[in-house]
Amino acid sequence: MASRVSSGNLTSSTPPYVINSPRFRSPHKLSKAPSHQNAAHRNNLMLRKTVLVTGGAGYIGSHTVLQLLLGGFTTVVVDNLDNSSEVAIHRVPELAGEFGNNLSFHKVDLRDRAALEQIFVSTQFDAVIHFAGLKAVGESVQKPLLYYNNNLTGTITLLEVMAAHGCKKLSGYMCSQHRRVVVVSEVVDRNSHEGIFFTNFVKNIHVAVAVAVIAFAALVFSSSATVYGWPKEVPCTEEFPLSAMNPYGRTKLIIEEICRDVHHAEPDLKIILLRYFNPVGAHPSGYIGEDPQGIPNNLMPFVQQVAVGRRPALTVFGNDYNTVDGTGVRDYIHVVDLADGHIAALLKLDEPSIGCEVYNLGTGKGTSVLEMVRAFETASGKKIPLVMAGRRPGDAEIVYASTKKAERELKWKAKYGIDEMCRDQWNWASKNPYGYVDQEDSTD
Repeated sequence: MASRVSSGNLTSSTPPYVINSPRFRSPHKLSKAPSHQNAAHRNNLMLRKTVLVTGGAGYIGSHTVLQLLLGGFTTVVVDNLDNSSEVAIHRVPELAGEFGNNLSFHKVDLRDRAALEQIFVSTQFDAVIHFAGLKAVGESVQKPLLYYNNNLTGTITLLEVMAAHGCKKLSGYMCSQHRRVVVVSEVVDRNSHEGIFFTNFVKNIHVAVAVAVIAFAALVFSSSATVYGWPKEVPCTEEFPLSAMNPYGRTKLIIEEICRDVHHAEPDLKIILLRYFNPVGAHPSGYIGEDPQGIPNNLMPFVQQVAVGRRPALTVFGNDYNTVDGTGVRDYIHVVDLADGHIAALLKLDEPSIGCEVYNLGTGKGTSVLEMVRAFETASGKKIPLVMAGRRPGDAEIVYASTKKAERELKWKAKYGIDEMCRDQWNWASKNPYGYVDQEDSTD
């Protein structure tokens, strides 16, 4: 996969796109941007921060970018658009309202070191959220080298560029006439430091002596519950043995190990690893949602495509498991809850005691395939034809999370149940039956 480099800035007063053009026309009136989270998020931010989001045009990434904007963060997205749509990036500022001007976008592959370097030269980041990566389990089995190249090389390049543009120690002195701390950075060699370190221009600090400020790196990595492999018991806690069963899962597990090793070498590097379970749903406006390219790999995108007539039936793999109805059980989490988990993780990274921590993000409840299908049928009023098939090799019977650690330490808990997940998924699907493209442009 060749690297593709270009950039577009959405923050200018005359943005380089027109939201009402045929390419970006809204399929419906925009719902008012939700405000129930804004005040809480802004109150928790001591200073406005700039966050780099890799893979920010994707499903989880775009919803997280929106929540970041609503939370008062300046957000820079880097995405090569291999499995995502630029249209999502143009819709997010509409939902963000007054905060939409704080978003910029660069079409860049993380493996393109020169292009990534340019972004770090032009912007000083306070934190990085790393989503970018290929994620289809089946494809990873067929094309393992593609997954190792893309996911591992991209992450290593990102960490190296972060290190090259970081600072290990900041020395400050007081300008009494301005009552401010003036920050002077001491850049370190890339081989002696990993991570991105930030300096905030701190105002109104009432001190009269020289001070030393130690900066820290901040990285949130998008891991996955697939690192648990086939758990022998549930719920999965963060202390469970790790054993990925496919190349995709192994890339997540290897990156987790890379992060732990880098933190061990550089304790100033603060890292939170978020292990997601099964994200579903969409933004309540129906304006952004999941739009996989080709045949969906996950349950709910496939269900929604059956509901809108793009596919004839849903194939259920395995109906003889030892579960409530014979079908596999998973922990489904609303994508907005998942996005809010990233805000909680960023706030947690402000704590001096954080090193390299891992948290499960799920609901802590298991739901079977047929239970999800019935909930979607209720939400949509559509009957989903089913085709029963044998079990797929590698599929676990029951997997769901223990979320006690995230609730206790991140002060985060999923708010939405499967009814809300299916309601919002159908709202997105019914307003965007072919995703971010028009029907005539679809390859289905």
